[in-house]
Amino acid sequence: MGFNMKKILLAATLVASLTSAAQADGKRLITVLTSPEPQTQLMAMVLTMQATAQGARVRVLLCGPGGDIALEEAPESATAPQPPRDMSPQGLMQNIMAAGGQVEVCAIYLPGKGIGAEMLVDGVGVAQPPEMAEAMLAEDTVVWTF
Repeated sequence: MGFNMKKILLAATLVASLTSAAQADGKRLITVLTSPEPQTQLMAMVLTMQATAQGARVRVLLCGPGGDIALEEAPESATAPQPPRDMSPQGLMQNIMAAGGQVEVCAIYLPGKGIGAEMLVDGVGVAQPPEMAEAMLAEDTVVWTF
């Protein structure tokens, strides 16, 4: 393959990756996680992180057992590394926040557990139902549930 052909292929690859990122740019994604299963929790975080990387504005809503990954003292299932990349649901949730994603627990999660917000990982908030409902109903929002 000649030098010019390599340049053309490299340029085409770059354009394709920028196009794919631009497709998600501006779109909003709300990931609702309720599953107690560590694999499901991790996959939800993997897909949400991929959406972030593709330019989506991401918000994660953790409810019921899904909220446990946001606890400072989370169960081992939320913090134990999983194959194939030794990532945990909580670790990837924190990466999503570091990349600009917003993570919140359901408004009834903390009262239901009998604990306060100080028990949550730094940066995790508590969703307000009117605001969350409005965000979920917005025309440019995609909602994923796990």
